[in-house]
Amino acid sequence: MTLQSAIEAMLFAVGAPITVERLKELTGETEEALRAAAEDLGKKLEGDDSGIQLIQIEDGYQLCTKPEAGELVKRALELKKAPPLSKATLEVLAIIAYNQPVTRSFIEQVRGIDSSYIVASLADKGLICEKGQLDAPGRPVLFGTTDAFLRCFGLASLADLPKAELPLPEETAAEETPQ
Repeated sequence: MTLQSAIEAMLFAVGAPITVERLKELTGETEEALRAAAEDLGKKLEGDDSGIQLIQIEDGYQLCTKPEAGELVKRALELKKAPPLSKATLEVLAIIAYNQPVTRSFIEQVRGIDSSYIVASLADKGLICEKGQLDAPGRPVLFGTTDAFLRCFGLASLADLPKAELPLPEETAAEETPQ
C-alpha cells in the first residue's frame, strides 16, 4: 500500500481532520513525505472521476464531498437542509471568531444584549466550544471556534478570515462631531 493510499484510507475511516503530527505518529513517515503524498492525493481527487476532495484544515487534512455532489449526498442521507444562521447568531459568531478566546460577558458587552441562548446554540451546532476558563473571579468560560466553523465557512485557518474593517474610535467621533 502506498503512503497516499494509507492517508486516503485513514481520512475516509475517521471522517474528521487528522493533523500532520498524528499522521506522522500513525505512519512513521516524515512530515515532508506526508505533505507530498497528501498533495498527490488532492490532485488525484480534483478530477471529475471523484465525488470527494481533500481539504486542509489548520495543520491537518480531511476528505469531504465536493460541493457539486452535496445535494445528492444530502438526499441520499435524507438530511434536511440546516436553517441559515440568523443575523444575531452570525454577529455572535463573528465576535468570537475575531476576538477568541472570549467570555460570554465580553460578547454581551459588545452586543449590549443577553447572548446566552445564542452561545448555547452555537455550541450545540459544534461551531464554538469551550477553550478553558478565564483566571478571574467566578472563573468564566472562554469560547472559541472549532474545526466545524472553519469547514462551514470554507477556511483553512483563522488567518483566512476577512480583515475586519471597523472604524477606529477617534474616526467615529470625528464623523459625529459637527464642524
